[in-house]
Amino acid sequence: MRFFFKLKNPKELVAWYGKHLGLKTDQYDFTFWWKDKEVNDCSTQWSPFIADTNYFETSEKQFMQNFRVDDLEQLLKKLSDEGVTIIGDVQFYEYGKFGWILDVEGNKIELWEPIDAVFQ
Repeated sequence: MRFFFKLKNPKELVAWYGKHLGLKTDQYDFTFWWKDKEVNDCSTQWSPFIADTNYFETSEKQFMQNFRVDDLEQLLKKLSDEGVTIIGDVQFYEYGKFGWILDVEGNKIELWEPIDAVFQ
């Protein structure tokens, strides 16, 4: 899971977390690695964005969730059939495919189907 959130000065916050908590944030995020109950490798990404970013649109919220999924296009079709709001078209990059939906309260959720070779 990835948490995207807006703030006034991401560089200052990243520096503070680096100095005081040891987070070594790259250009996009810091990754927390952990194990679930079955001892599977899991991760959570912490991703600060500048407050005036339009990346979170159409949501008015100061945060956005990102979930890694299998078979993004099949999932989007299923969600559409269930009446879930789909935002825009699927975007393709060398590291995966992205799609966006809105939850029942209008919160934007990014769905990411990563390229396995890049994120294994």
